[in-house]
Amino acid sequence: MSGLGPEEESGKRLLRRELLAVRGRLTADDVRETAAALAARALELPELAQARTVAAYVSVGSEPGTRALLDALHARGVHVLLPALLADNDLDWGTYDGRDSLVRVRHGGRMALLEPAGEHLGPSAVLTADAVLLPGLAVDGRGMRLGRGGGSYDRVLARLERAAADPALVVLLYDSEVVTRVPEEPHDRPVHAAVTPSAVRRFR
Repeated sequence: MSGLGPEEESGKRLLRRELLAVRGRLTADDVRETAAALAARALELPELAQARTVAAYVSVGSEPGTRALLDALHARGVHVLLPALLADNDLDWGTYDGRDSLVRVRHGGRMALLEPAGEHLGPSAVLTADAVLLPGLAVDGRGMRLGRGGGSYDRVLARLERAAADPALVVLLYDSEVVTRVPEEPHDRPVHAAVTPSAVRRFR
């Protein structure tokens, strides 16, 4: 059951719709150019510089691009975990071994996702991560993240909390997606930092 009242629930949906509309106007060149800046910014983070294992994701469509960042982490010798979506919207994990290690998977009528082609390690593999890179649509000054509403990363964060794991939680966004306030539900957990093409913002 949602912990939001009707007005806040409506506000969350409206904010999500507005942000997706802005992303929908981005060109492929916009996404490509900001991806390089985003990777450079993220690689400056001490949490990533010191990480042996990073749980990340492959961006799709007009999401802030992650491919350059994945390749840079892999080149550093970091063990990069990537998600594979399960039927119940939970996430399994596999290893990123370069672009040839990805396979395109279509889940029902939704957008096809690039997922690790090799052995899947189970949902609990994320517990080994020193840092977790999260997709999102917005973050506010408290570090509250607005996701797409599928709940996959809520499960990941709950799994980390149950296991008392404490990786760095970092959301990757565009500059305009740092907002005044994100409506939250009781199960929502704040992130520690947000990386945009022009800045790193910390919340802890």
